[in-house]
Amino acid sequence: MAKTAIAYKEKMKEISVLSLICSCLYPESRKNILGDFEDMDIKPINKRASGQAFEVILKPPSPTSDAAHCITSPPKRDISLEDIQKKLEAAEDRRRSQEAQILRILAEKREHEREVLLKAMEENSNFSRMAEEKLQVKMEQIEENRQAYLAAIMERLQERERHAQEVRRNKELREELMP
Repeated sequence: MAKTAIAYKEKMKEISVLSLICSCLYPESRKNILGDFEDMDIKPINKRASGQAFEVILKPPSPTSDAAHCITSPPKRDISLEDIQKKLEAAEDRRRSQEAQILRILAEKREHEREVLLKAMEENSNFSRMAEEKLQVKMEQIEENRQAYLAAIMERLQERERHAQEVRRNKELREELMP
């Protein structure tokens, strides 16, 4: 599958866009292209009003092309016990480093959460204190207004009482003067 895909990509690079278009429009020139690319078939599909479709079919790669595409891996060298030990130690160091980094990040998050909680508690305390102070001021104002209202009522009552005494005195004086 991978070799087929690689071969397809290479063949698509070899075919110019112009020759592809020509092969669709002029079927007689397609025969020349087929001669140039023997490991590929181009078949026209049902013609449509919007254009012409075609299918490109790759033939199985030949044995000669396999050798050209085969890439050999470098020879493996023997791994010693010391190399394995060094790799294990390096992996352990990386693991410890990652663990320490994760712990540091978690500690920073916890510290941030603690700071946020402290700030929220402080703001809540300030809000409560301010609300209590406002309530105290309001209660004092209400008490002052009540005392002023009661004092005004008492003064009016006293005023009426004085007026009533004056009226009584005047009435008594009239009765004394009118025999």
